[in-house]
Amino acid sequence: MTVFRPGPGALCTLALSVSLALAGCVATPGAPPKPSTTTAGTPVEINLVALNDFHGNLEPTRYTYTPPGTSQPVTIQAGGIDLIGGALQSFRKEDPNLLFVAAGDLVGASPALSGMFADEPTLAAMDRIGLAASSLGNHEFDQGKQELLRQQHGGCDSPRPDKACRFDPGFKGTGYTYLAANVTDTQTGKTLVPGWRVVDVKGVKVGLVGAVLKGVPSVVTASGVRGLSFQDEADAINATLPAMRAAGAKVFIVLIHEGGHTGEPFDKVYCDGLEGPIVGIVKRLDPSIRLIVSGHSHKGYLCKVDGRVVTQGDAYGHLLSRIKMKVDPASGKVEDIDVRNVVMAPGAFTPDPQLTSWLQDVRARSQAVLDKPVGRIAAPLVTRKQDDAGQSVLGGVVADAALAAVRDQGAQIGFVNPGGIRNDLQSGADGTVTFGQAQAVSPFSNTLVVMDLTGRQLRTLLEQQWDRPEGSMMLQASRNLGYQWDSTRPKGSRIVAGSLKVDGARVEEGNTYRVVANNFLAEGGDRFPMFGQGTNRKDTGIRDLDSLVAYLKQHPETGAASAAPQTHIVKLR
Repeated sequence: MTVFRPGPGALCTLALSVSLALAGCVATPGAPPKPSTTTAGTPVEINLVALNDFHGNLEPTRYTYTPPGTSQPVTIQAGGIDLIGGALQSFRKEDPNLLFVAAGDLVGASPALSGMFADEPTLAAMDRIGLAASSLGNHEFDQGKQELLRQQHGGCDSPRPDKACRFDPGFKGTGYTYLAANVTDTQTGKTLVPGWRVVDVKGVKVGLVGAVLKGVPSVVTASGVRGLSFQDEADAINATLPAMRAAGAKVFIVLIHEGGHTGEPFDKVYCDGLEGPIVGIVKRLDPSIRLIVSGHSHKGYLCKVDGRVVTQGDAYGHLLSRIKMKVDPASGKVEDIDVRNVVMAPGAFTPDPQLTSWLQDVRARSQAVLDKPVGRIAAPLVTRKQDDAGQSVLGGVVADAALAAVRDQGAQIGFVNPGGIRNDLQSGADGTVTFGQAQAVSPFSNTLVVMDLTGRQLRTLLEQQWDRPEGSMMLQASRNLGYQWDSTRPKGSRIVAGSLKVDGARVEEGNTYRVVANNFLAEGGDRFPMFGQGTNRKDTGIRDLDSLVAYLKQHPETGAASAAPQTHIVKLR
């Protein structure tokens, strides 16, 4: 793979016989593409592999799934960059012109192995395995516009100087290109990154167009999206088609960081039960778009919506989506699309030995920090899996930890959003928890913010858990907060009257209660606007990870009752 670093108005990547064009510009390849052997009238087979929501998981992580042809779920350690690299090597033996693409959230909320180096190891790994292009995801905005552009183009001028260029002092950015047609820099009026790119595959020009969910401001801190505006996904995608056609594109593929969910198996081809935001977007796309690679919802599916194929490969590198398109080279008509989700299971492919060696080097450079013991717990695993009432054992632990860290500042209740807890808390054979294991749970380095809410506001805040189109998002609460809720009641009145209590005392609507949440929630993130109305606010500067580490040191009994259900919050029906 020959890589060209991007300059102003230039293109950045040529992969084998695949030449890339960026926003109407043409790459200058180091060698001419292989001549096409396609006979006139013979369909061209275009092979793609897609990845989404990798989140810096260079090493395998736990994945529970039901293998095809079986009825019992199994849990394995799936993924790992060297195994993914080996799989891609195997796929490229079948088709050297294979196009590898992604649908965002490649970085952000990453384990310490990547996060401690500003995710530069993950960016380097994606180059090593030949990624051509990816849509932006919401987590690419975690550190703001400046850092996003630095990660794309290189350099060390970063809002986190303690991490940037510590992995590679000469960091030059990515060899692949981020795409987002619906993100505008309000200062320049132009898209923050290119909206599209044209790829020449076997003589067929394929237009790749990227987009990210328009609701990014609701899931990222305000500082992360300052100076940016986010437009409707379908409108922005459709608006790119004339320019791509002018550049010669005949086939169009959407890479979008927005998704859905279905109760159908991850490997069911052409499932028809897809639900969620992606469905409405797909229905409004131009009819010439036949393939949509999605992300964000961390689900595996291979569905059809209005006759178009919509794929997603779970998250963390657990699945790779293999896509085979048969295209008429003259008209660009897509005659067939065959899709599969392939589990990155141990032994399924031979790991790339060069990537294995590289990963060992990354581990060695970070081992001293990652392996430092920070506490001991009473179970090998404390899970973030929610019970029927929407609470998890780990959620209670993290919320209790935040509360404990700021009790001396008058805090009475702790909250954490479920998306802020990225992994189960695991321990070693003797119960020891390392920094790396704790950081995998709370990787964002959010700070804790305390504020006052009245009893009335507290009730409204909790009712906002169900005030969302996808159904619900249950706040994880410190275990001194109790209430009962009833799913049969109308939205806005699901908390049972008289059941809301703090430390066993009934919450009075006129009283004031001091609560703590991470700075993301405190700004109204995850569509909890009531947090934004809190008064007497103070950002303590205490990191959520530090509060968790301190709590584990003081509470070695953590996890002892992890098999028991949570009882402080109860769903009646």
